[in-house]
Amino acid sequence: MPTATTSRHADVDGVPIRWEEGGEGLPVVLVHGIPTSPDLWRHVIPLLDGVRVLAFEMVGYGRSMRAGRDRDISVAAQARYLNAWLDHLDIDRAILVGHDLGGGVVQIAAVARPERCAGLVLTNAISYDSWPIPSVKAFGAAPALVARTPDAMLKAVLGSLLARGHDDLEIGRESLELHYAHYADADGGAAMARQVAALDVGDTLAVADQLRHLDVPTRIVWGLADQFQKARYGERLARDLGTRPMGIEGGKHFTPEDHPREVAGAILELVAEVAATTRS
Repeated sequence: MPTATTSRHADVDGVPIRWEEGGEGLPVVLVHGIPTSPDLWRHVIPLLDGVRVLAFEMVGYGRSMRAGRDRDISVAAQARYLNAWLDHLDIDRAILVGHDLGGGVVQIAAVARPERCAGLVLTNAISYDSWPIPSVKAFGAAPALVARTPDAMLKAVLGSLLARGHDDLEIGRESLELHYAHYADADGGAAMARQVAALDVGDTLAVADQLRHLDVPTRIVWGLADQFQKARYGERLARDLGTRPMGIEGGKHFTPEDHPREVAGAILELVAEVAATTRS
């Protein structure tokens, strides 16, 4: 039966945390990137039978945009929030799955708490010095201007970004309406300015040399036509993490939306591997 989720929230060390949760079994934590939210995983989650799915919402994103005001919402901070949230839920072991910025978050979280990471799935994730991408850097060069961007213009900018990252254009249009709605509800230009201002490549560079020491089963799933996070970074992650990359020919950046079966398949394959290792 397809996994369904319900929205949950909690105050964790004074930080409001939201997430989607459903199913039972080994915890699988899904972390989105920019400019998305847990809705990124909407086509993946129904395919994840037999696991406990927890789709974490980064502070300052999605329905939690207002919570990002006056808080550190960097990738490194999100990893700290993630680990504190898992402590709050008494989750000792989980598979961590990340896309885009969420991929950086789970890398940092795994390095900080390797005993918790039962496995790692990265799909078109930031890593090393692969980010921020030029178009996002341009936003960062004029934060005051971005903060004052009219809604219609912000939607057009996000539409252009999402169109470049989708190989399924119908899903890309669906994605725009879904993700832009969160910006429309929360002074979107100011929220985008906060998100971009918090991006710091030093966050992933700080753990780059430690990835090869992570002794965890891993899957790398990569849209090979991604112009944001190039395939060579997926290959480098695979080498450092001791696995082979699974390439999606023609796939672009937003793989959880365009290619949910491939992403879900990699997650379930890893779940089966972890379960077999645990039994033995």
